[in-house]
Order: sequence, then C-alpha cells, then structure tokens
Amino acid sequence: MPDSVQSALTKVPAVTLGFWIIKILATTFGETAGDTVSMSMNLGYLAGTGIFASLLIVLVGAQIAARRFHPMLYWATIIASTTAGTTMADFATRSLGIGYPGGSIMLLTLVLVSLAAWHRALGNISVRSVHEPRAEIYYWLTITLSQTLGTALGDWVADGAFGYLGSALLFGALLALLACAYYRTSIDRVGLFWAAFILTRPLGAVVGDFLDKPVAKGGLELSRAGASLVLGIAIVVLILALPQRAATKEAEHGA
Repeated sequence: MPDSVQSALTKVPAVTLGFWIIKILATTFGETAGDTVSMSMNLGYLAGTGIFASLLIVLVGAQIAARRFHPMLYWATIIASTTAGTTMADFATRSLGIGYPGGSIMLLTLVLVSLAAWHRALGNISVRSVHEPRAEIYYWLTITLSQTLGTALGDWVADGAFGYLGSALLFGALLALLACAYYRTSIDRVGLFWAAFILTRPLGAVVGDFLDKPVAKGGLELSRAGASLVLGIAIVVLILALPQRAATKEAEHGA
C-alpha cells in the first residue's frame, strides 16, 4: 500500500454492517468464554480477570505498535476486551457485592468519564482519531469499560422480569431505534456510534447467558466451551469472508 494511502487510514475498521455483526458475535463469545474460564473451569472471577486482562494488555500493546490495520489483531483485541469485561463485571457485581444496579451505574460513569477525558485531550472521540498512541489508549480504555458495563447491564435486566430472551429483544429494539435515528435524524453520528457500541455488549451478554444458563432459569444449557468454539469459528469465518478495510482519518458516516 502506498505511503500516501496508508497515512490517510486509522488502525480500526470502517463502521459497516459487517462490523456490527462481528461485534455482536464477539460480545456473545466474550460472555460464554469468560464464564467458561471463571465458572466452568472453577478459576473464579478474579483469576479469570487476571488471565484476560493480561492478554488484553499484550494485544493492545500489539495494536499500538502496529503500523496499519490488521483485522485479526483488531478483533482478537476486541474479544480480549469483552472476555475481560465479563469477568471484571462479575467480580465487581458478585464478589465485591455492589450488585447489578451499583455496578452498572459505576461503570456507566467510568465510560462517560473516559469519553470526556478523550474529548478534552484530543478534541474528538471519533474512530477517525485512532491512528496515534494517545487516541488508541483512550479508544481501548473506553471499549473495555463499555464491555464491562454491558455485562453488568445485561445481567441486571435479564435478572428481572424480562429474562434472557426478553432482554435480547429489548436491547435489539434499542439498537434498531439507534439505526432509525442514524438514517432519519441529524443526531450526532459519533454519539450514535458509541451508544450502539455500548448496547451491543448487553445484547451479546444476554444471548450468551441464554445459550449456556440452565433450562430452569430460561437458558438452553448448552456447553459453554462448545458455544464458545462455535462462536469463535463463526467470527473467524466472517472476518475472512466480509470485506475488512480500515477507517479513514476523514469523517465517516458511522463514527
């Protein structure tokens, strides 16, 4: 790729329909894989967090060191953030005892603080800024916090009257409303992107729980490891099959 073309690109993917499909699958995988390590393997939430957080740090470092967008590296980092988010949220809400409401409110506050600090430091929170280390650090910090928030929020809603399927329909409907707002209003596109990005995580969390939770609790009681394997294969196939291009530094429609 010519230097002039590469210099106009970021190290994150363009926001397309394929991006959102893979993102939802990745968040679902994060729920089942996180639960596999912390619950099925009986390592606990703290140990699971240590494993996935360490992997996340290594992958974020690789992302920052990379000179251009690498689809497999990017999505591996997303998956690490969502698995780490699963175990971190479970540790906060269950082991620390702050509960789903407390965890959701605390994590939402942290996401908003991260976005505000990013905007204050660099002037925008668009993916078009993710081409230099400071922006990348803010980007991955915000993403990890949003993945953690999504787990707590999804568990909170699913634990109530909605259940897993009802919660999936609720979060899916909210995402559909954001899509309508994108196409039919002039609401800030960057704000819509982050709202959608955050909401894909609780959707993935409740779908993941629906797959592996006991039938008596409204789940399908599938093997967590088996579900993770199938989801992982589907993600890799989609990454290879769907066009993967880097977002440009110029303003894009989705972010």
